[in-house]
This record gives sequence, C-alpha cells and structure tokens, in this order.
Amino acid sequence: MHAPSSRLAPVEAPALALPGISHAFFTRQGGVSTGLYAGLNTGIGSRDDRAAVLENRACAARHLGAAPERLATPYQVHGIDAVVVEEAWGPGLGPKADAVVTNRPGVAVGVGTADCGPVLLADAAAGVVAAAHAGWKGAFTGILESTVETMERLGAERARMVAVLGPTISAAAYEVGPEFVARFVEAEPENERFFHPSNRAGHSLFDLPAYIVARLKRVGVGTFQNIGVCTYSDEARFFSYRRATHRGEPDYGRLLAAIAMDER
Repeated sequence: MHAPSSRLAPVEAPALALPGISHAFFTRQGGVSTGLYAGLNTGIGSRDDRAAVLENRACAARHLGAAPERLATPYQVHGIDAVVVEEAWGPGLGPKADAVVTNRPGVAVGVGTADCGPVLLADAAAGVVAAAHAGWKGAFTGILESTVETMERLGAERARMVAVLGPTISAAAYEVGPEFVARFVEAEPENERFFHPSNRAGHSLFDLPAYIVARLKRVGVGTFQNIGVCTYSDEARFFSYRRATHRGEPDYGRLLAAIAMDER
C-alpha cells in the first residue's frame, strides 16, 4: 500500500515560501483511503482503516522531507495548550493540545482539521515553526496567542513571524444560533462585525476566517495570510465535518496541515 507524493495536491502559501522551511495544507487528493474517507485521510481519530491512515500520514511526511516517524500531531481538544516538540511521538500518542511548536530540523509538526482553521506559523530567522488548530472555541479562548507565546520561548519574535490560515469553513456555510453570537458579543462588542444575518430567523453566518485573522493581527504577528478556500463547498478537495453532519454521514476524514524545517 503506497501513495506516491506526486499524487498529492496540497495548497501552499506564498507567504511561507521561506528558505529552509517546507509546509503544506494537504487536501484529500492522493492517499489510499476509500469510501467516506476517500483520498488522503490522515485522522487517527477517524474510523478509517488504520493502515490506510498511517500510509497517508507517511506520504504527507515524505512530501515535507521528513521521515514518517518524525511527524508530530497532538490529541486535539479545542483548548489553548501549545506544546513544544523535541522528539516526535507515535501516531495517536500525542499530548492533549491544539498547537505544536518545534525548533528541531527534520521534525514536522501538524494539526488535523475538517472545517476548523489550520494555522501554520514560522520565524525562519529563529528556526521556529508551529501548527495550530483554531476552531471557534480555540480561537475564542486564545490558542493563537498561546502558540505565539510558546514560539517566543524558543527564541522567535512576533514581528518576524509569518502566519497563514489554510482552508477553513467560510461564513457562507457556517450558520450559528443566537446563543453563539451572544457569547462573542458579550466578550467583545466589536465581535459583532464577524456575524451577518442568515436566511433563518434568529440565526447568523459566522466568518471564522476573518475572526482568526483579526486575532492574529491583534497578537502582533508580522505577516499573515488567509488562503481563502472553503472546506465545506469544495468536496473534491476537502473533508468537512459540517457537510458530513448535514448529510447524516457516520464519520468524516481529516485534513493535515503541517510544517517543518529542513534538515541541515
């Protein structure tokens, strides 16, 4: 069972085209999974065949120039913890966290998403990279700030950091109820700008990508970019939790976003 990396079709960001750094927002294209998970499902937590998931992850790691056993992803819990990776752990054995940070060349750090915002960050001068999982809850409670602070502890500087938001559910596909809106507006009245009326009475459309970018701007990251691609609307390229839920499907695949410093 092998999926050559040439079959992969990741999304890459011009802002992260930095010397000595490889990154990718992997799509579902390529890979060996079938059925609901067809393509490059990298989610250990999915009910996909484990051997297929491991091969998909290995293929993604090789694409980044990392050995498969040096891909580190956390056990994501929609929290604000960011952990430093010195040595990669085995698949599914990562700590409960929503961001992974490293200054070790050859270690690829990544997060899994299926509508939430994957954010890849780098300070090339300091040799520090990170991957953060920013769903609404993590973004709201501070995962991006936590990630930046953890990078700083390894010598990175905010003004030099490049942060890119990869494929994420767009406002057009993200309808929320009044309680959701109230939580954000009560925390900060200006958050109202991220919500717009939907066609359903009392409901709104939430612009999660714009909210994530606003948090990155506020934390002082020097350069930030939003890829501007919607996971929900592009089934050929992306898995989507919300799309699977709307269809009543029993499970869904996960997309990998990962970054690594090249071995010197």
